[in-house]
Amino acid sequence: MSLRPRPPRHRRASRRFPATLAGATAGALVVGLAPMPALAESGAGAPLGTTARTAGDAHFKPGPCPRTADPIPDLKRAHCGTLTVPEKRSRHHHHKTRKITLGVAVIPAVKHRHASDPIVWLAGGPGDDSVSEIPMAVAGGLNRDRDVIFMSQRGTYSADPQLTCPNVDKFNARALGLVFGAPSTGRLHVQATRKCRDSLVRRGADLSAYNGIESSADYDGLRRALGIKHWNVFGISYGTDLALQYMRLHPKGIRSVGIDGVLPPSLAGGAVTWKAAREGFDGIFKACARQTACNTRYPHLKTTFERLVSALEAQPVTTTVTVPGRPKPVQVVLDGGLLVNWLTFASHLAAGVPRSIDELAHGNPQRIAQQWAGGKLSPQAVGRVSHGLSFGVFCREWTPFESAADVLRAGRHLFPTFPRSVLVNAPLLSWLHADCRAWDVPPAPRSIRSVTRSDIPTLALSGGFDSQTAPSSGAYAARTLSRSTAVTVPYVAHVVFADSKCAQKITRSFFNHPTAPDRSCLAGLRPPAFEIAP
Repeated sequence: MSLRPRPPRHRRASRRFPATLAGATAGALVVGLAPMPALAESGAGAPLGTTARTAGDAHFKPGPCPRTADPIPDLKRAHCGTLTVPEKRSRHHHHKTRKITLGVAVIPAVKHRHASDPIVWLAGGPGDDSVSEIPMAVAGGLNRDRDVIFMSQRGTYSADPQLTCPNVDKFNARALGLVFGAPSTGRLHVQATRKCRDSLVRRGADLSAYNGIESSADYDGLRRALGIKHWNVFGISYGTDLALQYMRLHPKGIRSVGIDGVLPPSLAGGAVTWKAAREGFDGIFKACARQTACNTRYPHLKTTFERLVSALEAQPVTTTVTVPGRPKPVQVVLDGGLLVNWLTFASHLAAGVPRSIDELAHGNPQRIAQQWAGGKLSPQAVGRVSHGLSFGVFCREWTPFESAADVLRAGRHLFPTFPRSVLVNAPLLSWLHADCRAWDVPPAPRSIRSVTRSDIPTLALSGGFDSQTAPSSGAYAARTLSRSTAVTVPYVAHVVFADSKCAQKITRSFFNHPTAPDRSCLAGLRPPAFEIAP
């Protein structure tokens, strides 16, 4: 979820969500066989993204590739353009609303003879830019057999308008020197949120139009405007929430759906984030306990971590660290809430987690503070996330259907030793209900929380170390998808496609055989070799 700091290193081949280790699969429901797609010759007919076309309220126009914050060499061979859509679709706004444009890039398939049905990529966040995730998709070979389409979700970096708010990102960096969970920090955070909101409203944005319902219609419009009869969907993190909404609202033309780091719309919010933290943390703690060297050097890791959360919340520790690119040392205050959020992201660096916790327990907070500060102060942490879309989703689709008391109750049930001041702020979502009161948008229809029921073949991927969206959420979503395969890849954190060759292989196999993906690689997976301090 993009309101919170990125992982402590640039963990992608390229962002804002992500079964226990007892088994590699969370269960499977496999029914029937889908026909193999027709093969297309490269160059036969106009390539995707090279023909202007209007379909309903969506108009595609070929043109330059979308702007990106970092160079993306793969765009040199892409077919690009823009999709123009209404900012808000409704009987009352359809003819009066302003138009917005979404950047589109089509990365051609590697193979000369490839399947005719492409894959459309749904980015995470909410608020991440799809085009910036092209390197992750290409590194995972997603375009080996199919063209892959990337469209910026409304309000994101490569869209127009771009609803980023660097002031929020800069506050998060300045907050390194503040007590993370202090009420005073919360008030300052809400002030930054309100300033963001006011600036976007002054620029003419209708903040109620940036949400999953509108985004789902955008993708349906894109498919029709590109003249695609059938395509496949692949969503990561928040993109899984959007994918499940999209297949419920606009199922026509969807051949298959892959979701990775699953966040079901019916569960989205703070309570499931506490559940994710419990499952992901325990996955790491159990893996260490099962390795003789790790368990001997770092016994009772779970107990140690939870004791440190309470101790630091009662008495925060202040330290200074050096961060690459920063000429002066940076002050970092560690309290219990920060420690919980650190581990949520540090699950991507699981091999070093036991050592970092042990060093903190012995009075050395440097490794944790440096990782945390590095994520907050990275150039990639400023001006990249669409807070307009983030809060549009959070405040229309999540907080109206889950109270602050619900979040506290879930946290207390899963982490009974944590102080109340930690439990009121779910991981990744600190001060969210107060932020949403400041954001002040109307709630979405209650149907937004409906469970998705579908017979579209679906692959639900989860990671055993996923402390952002919960390993069990994949199996939960799959229960109402009658032609689904739910797979938990052990020893991997949030969004397994980014970090696991096995997950990449399963995903590619799924799109070729949507009801019978090859999962044989799971049998050979081994836990990380945890770092052992001398």
